Amino acid sequence: MAHPFIQQPTNAKETHMSNEAVNRQRRFLLGGAIAGVAAAELAFMGAAHAAPTPAGKPQNLGPIKQVKAGELDVGYYEAGPADGIPVLLMHGYPYDIHSYAEVAPLLAARGCRVIVPHLRGHGSTRFLDSGNPRSAQQSAVALDQIALLDALNIDRAVMVGYDWGARTACIIAALWPERCLGLLSVNGYIMTNLPGNELPLPAKAEHGWWYQYYFATERGRLGLEANRRDIARILWTTNSPKWAYDDATFERTAASFDNPDYVQIVIHNYRWRLSLADGFPKYAELEKRLATFPTIGVPTITMDGDSDGVVPATDGKAYAAKFTGPRSHLIVNAGHNVPQEAPQAFADAVWKLASARR
Repeated sequence: MAHPFIQQPTNAKETHMSNEAVNRQRRFLLGGAIAGVAAAELAFMGAAHAAPTPAGKPQNLGPIKQVKAGELDVGYYEAGPADGIPVLLMHGYPYDIHSYAEVAPLLAARGCRVIVPHLRGHGSTRFLDSGNPRSAQQSAVALDQIALLDALNIDRAVMVGYDWGARTACIIAALWPERCLGLLSVNGYIMTNLPGNELPLPAKAEHGWWYQYYFATERGRLGLEANRRDIARILWTTNSPKWAYDDATFERTAASFDNPDYVQIVIHNYRWRLSLADGFPKYAELEKRLATFPTIGVPTITMDGDSDGVVPATDGKAYAAKFTGPRSHLIVNAGHNVPQEAPQAFADAVWKLASARR
């Protein structure tokens, strides 16, 4: 799941802000998060997490293909014509490819070649070498997607994501714009800010990110191992307090959490973000480039859900300077898992980017 969005510096002066200024900026951007967290907690306490399971089981995306890409054997779903405009749809935590179960066929029907990969540690994606470190720092996850494009002989694609997927899509658009036809990023410009993440948030906002601090402990690691489904269900509810998902929909995704690397990947991701776990030397140069918060010049749509329990919706102006190319901003009727909650609006936005490249 995306760390509470911290607006990144937009110029050299801001890059060298004092700690006091950084804290003021964080309080401004995250003030709305407090209300969202409180509302989400009430929704969960009321046990409003699910509507009655309707007749019929939600359809799984399939068949799942496998391809060796970089250090992974990647499990992915593909739909649409082989010569269609490539679209890479990337999921977040604690979700999987089924966030795009309705978006993928909508795009395929319009002629896109749709690729939906299980990120490392999820579904059928596996490490090729059992001895490889289970890193989940941001550059590692982004490199996975570049390797996947190479393995599928795709030069350029529309990069699409929310949560972990949005961060990954932003990184690709910033560092490898030649691979990017366009960008759709839920919650805007997202890159991990390690120094910023060491600074405290308002108390109520900190309470909302309980799982990150829980995962920082050995007890939390053991808890994720034992209770991965229960933790995910709580987060689904607090992230999207108005989403009436049913048990079958949840279980369809929860099967992806049985991946043997799931716990290690999730734990490293959040500990690394809080500077409680080291990054790996082979990613150091990329992380150095990302620490400068590079601008993004490809055509972009940023998007917020109006009931997002993680990152409250904004007008998108706070991070506008990070996008130097054409950009529009949308607010849609959804929580945090926008593609699954508002598939038609999401697919329409992706198609706007893809069709412009025809």
